[in-house]
Amino acid sequence: MTVVDLRSDTVTQPTAAMRAAMLAAPLGDDVFGDDPSVNALQSALAERLGFEAALFMPTGTQSNLCALMSHCQRGDEYLVGQFAHTYRWEGGGAAVLGSIQPQPLPHQADGSLALADIEANIKPDDAHFARTRLLTLENTIGGKVLPLAYLSAASHLALGKGLSRHLDGARLFNAAVALGGDPYQAARQICSHFDSVSVCFSKGLGAPVGSVLCGSRDFIARAHRWRKMAGGGMRQAGVLGAAAQHALDHHVARLADDHALAQRLAAGLQGLPGVTVEAPQTNIVFVDVAGPSQERAAGVIPHLKSRGVLATGLYRLRFVTHLDVDAAGVDRAIAAMRDYFGA
Repeated sequence: MTVVDLRSDTVTQPTAAMRAAMLAAPLGDDVFGDDPSVNALQSALAERLGFEAALFMPTGTQSNLCALMSHCQRGDEYLVGQFAHTYRWEGGGAAVLGSIQPQPLPHQADGSLALADIEANIKPDDAHFARTRLLTLENTIGGKVLPLAYLSAASHLALGKGLSRHLDGARLFNAAVALGGDPYQAARQICSHFDSVSVCFSKGLGAPVGSVLCGSRDFIARAHRWRKMAGGGMRQAGVLGAAAQHALDHHVARLADDHALAQRLAAGLQGLPGVTVEAPQTNIVFVDVAGPSQERAAGVIPHLKSRGVLATGLYRLRFVTHLDVDAAGVDRAIAAMRDYFGA
């Protein structure tokens, strides 16, 4: 039985065309800065997103860490959402390795941070407080797209208070596709509100490994030093850079297919007893199990697995569509859920 893996868009396998691009990639030593495939990727993404320079990293966690440590020094602070990846799911690296204090803020229903909360948590210039240096946002956040008007307002607030701005854009292109129009232009518009952006290629874009950090030349020079310290310097990394380049050129527009499949999944799960389905904006579907149905929540994931469907969660289930999932797979997930909840 073929498994329908909806745990995350990180589980994607390279397509045949991507494997061919990897095999054909010209290689050099990226630590010496002479891997042509990595250099081409960095230049291409920086140009498309409107930045001076970019740096290829093994992971999004390392990319965000190097960004935070390039913006902030020991004793500095960054403002961040309570459920943002850079705060909750990156092992506390900014605090442990960078001596940077996170100031977590509550999220609004749309995933944003209230402007009033941002402003209220910027510390005064006083030796009692950490120095607030950076605002960090995430887009998409929990599959939700931050509105452009909000990004503009938050950016202007940060600039007015002397803060730098970093975007965890792990799923930047999902947000760009959801905005409509040319996704590369939409991504560039999103990025125009930030000093640095981290873009992941191993999620919906389908590359096996890698993220790219974008920013000014001076910023990327600082990040390059931190990448070396964090063990991120790779040698013939062009086999990975070529995969990311192929994804950038060929897998961005097709993210709309993943979004459509998420809508199909959400629609198919509507009406289940004791279940509330959050309407997806991109490729992530959250399903909340409430009331008497919670007593059976622990059995949902094993039941789905027995039907060849993988997902995550307990009372809040998470399904993520991606390029290795098709309509038949989504329909199998719907059937397994409806069978379990008796609908």
